[in-house]
Amino acid sequence: MAKEQVTSTAEEKPMMFSRAEMKQLLIPLLLEQALTVMIGMMDTIMVAGCGEAAVSGVSLVDTINLLLSNVFAALATGGAVVASQYLGKKDPEEAGRSAKMLFYVILIASTAIMTLCLIFRVSMLDAIYGTIEADVMESARTYLFWSAVSYPFLAMYNASAALLRSMGNAKISLETSLVMNVVNVIGNSLLIYVMNMGVAGAAIATLVSRILGAAVMQIALQNPRCTIPYPKLHEFEWHSHLVKKILYVGVPNGLEGSIFQLGKLILLGLVSTFGTVSIAANAVGNTMASLEVLPGNAIGLGMITVVGQCVGAHEFKQARMYVKRMMMLSYASMAALNVVILLSMDLLVIPFNLSAETAEMAKKLIAIHGLGSIFIWPMAFVLPNALRAAGDATFTMVISIFSMAAFRVFFGYILAQNCAMGVVGVWLAMIIDWIFRSTLFLIRMKGNRWESKVLV
Repeated sequence: MAKEQVTSTAEEKPMMFSRAEMKQLLIPLLLEQALTVMIGMMDTIMVAGCGEAAVSGVSLVDTINLLLSNVFAALATGGAVVASQYLGKKDPEEAGRSAKMLFYVILIASTAIMTLCLIFRVSMLDAIYGTIEADVMESARTYLFWSAVSYPFLAMYNASAALLRSMGNAKISLETSLVMNVVNVIGNSLLIYVMNMGVAGAAIATLVSRILGAAVMQIALQNPRCTIPYPKLHEFEWHSHLVKKILYVGVPNGLEGSIFQLGKLILLGLVSTFGTVSIAANAVGNTMASLEVLPGNAIGLGMITVVGQCVGAHEFKQARMYVKRMMMLSYASMAALNVVILLSMDLLVIPFNLSAETAEMAKKLIAIHGLGSIFIWPMAFVLPNALRAAGDATFTMVISIFSMAAFRVFFGYILAQNCAMGVVGVWLAMIIDWIFRSTLFLIRMKGNRWESKVLV
């Protein structure tokens, strides 16, 4: 389909993305995010059949997994930003070399993290969650072992998916995600219910699905129709200037995300002192929270591709226009989804097999997050992806780290302990954090300084 033409003046250029191309990018991303959330919910529901101790143990490790795997996602974003900007500049060869550097860097990082986790997983869990019940700790140790083994495969999948999205091709990652999810569900069913492997079964099924996903995505990148030439990893080469560009975005993004998750981990340590009911309610709340922000996450991923290519071509006016359109879409979709969730909470908590006390607490957390997702979350988490795509990752890092420490962690302890609000206080502090960061990101986007951060 031909790109839309802007005909109001002779000086204006054709739009870089037509409506059809935007749909081809965003709809698969939305469906992929939905699959990811659904499989996360299925994991939690299946593990719930093993008891609340198993759910609690898995939820504690999932927070650590998010903290560590955020490094892979951040590096993948750095590579996608660089590749997108080179594609916008019409330089696919340099984009291909950027892709190869991304794979080398992300393999080194993920292998190192896997090794450290395998060696220190017991002491790590004892240091963070030393006061939890013995059966919860045993589940956590088992789940972390198998999770760590899967890190390199998750990293390769993330990098491959990010590169395909930078080319505007989100359909392949959607199809791969579908296959991975089917394998994961079948694996869970066999290993948990038939072989009675419990938490270990859930983790092994995830490992197998990630190995498969990484392999399929590497094959997809070899398609000659890809606008980025396939980076032949066996033909070693090292381009320091490209690694620096990737790290220029990836390191601040990784620090931002890791410290964000570290803050959540600190607060989870606080939540764990309130007992198994609070831990389990928090786990279910987090699972449902991922569903509540589903469309925003998809649009945020699309923002990297669209804004990255626009700034690579130095089309800043178009970049602003696309940001405005995508933010409007984010707010509309988030509102529609969360209204449905808020009206259906009583039904949505049933599959998690919770006690009455845990279910009531979980519904409170879902409501807090859902209302915040409608009014605040898109500005706090979708908009900064536009700044990152432009290369302005250091600003988003500074704001996010400060906001997490000064608002979410500080007020989390104040509200949870001093005000005796427990886990509910932790989630209210989260909303305060969102309000602060969204205000600063909006001010930054309205200014012009981010336009000077382009990498190519």
